[in-house]
Order: sequence, then structure tokens, then C-alpha cells
Amino acid sequence: MDYKKTNAPTTTITRDLMDLCSDTGNIYESVSIIGKRANQIAVEIKNDLSKKLQEFATNNDNLEEVFENREQIEISRYYEKLPKPTLIATQEYIEGKIYYRNPAKEKAKIQ
Repeated sequence: MDYKKTNAPTTTITRDLMDLCSDTGNIYESVSIIGKRANQIAVEIKNDLSKKLQEFATNNDNLEEVFENREQIEISRYYEKLPKPTLIATQEYIEGKIYYRNPAKEKAKIQ
């Protein structure tokens, strides 16, 4: 997924808590949903970055030699400028792009 194309802000903004809990009716449940999605996004971003940086890995054990690779620096800067996973997850939640379910509520409806 290209996280640069997301509508998420790159800085923290103030949100109305009542808007966040309008779907679930519980702010803690909403925060839990956003937190779990943020963890998923963080893992995806970390894996993408690791794959791209493995191309530049060297097998030298000599700590005195430091190689400055311009492409590696640009890749790192790209990932540093991305919005944080929590901001991306919050934006996805607000836009209704996150699917979630609560098994406890579903079980209560059945009984």
C-alpha cells in the first residue's frame, strides 16, 4: 500500500472524541480499533523499509568503514516523512475504511 497517497495529516491534530465514538458508542472500543490497525500499518511499513534496505546491506564486519549511499538516504527520508501509523489508522477509521467486529457483542445478540 502506498501510504504517501493517504489523506492522513503528517502532524498531530485535535479530534472531537464524540465523532470517533459515533460508530461504536464507546470511545475505548474506538481507540482499541484504531490502535490495532496502527500496529498492522507499522508492521507493514517496517517490512517494506527492511526489504528496500536489504539491497544495500554489506557483509563487512569492519566498523571503521562507513559507506554513505545516496539512494539509501533518500529511502530513509521518504519513510521518515510519512504520516505516523496512528494518524493513518485514525484517518482510515474516520473515512470508514476499517472493518471491525466485536465477538462479545455478536454473542450477546445471539443469546
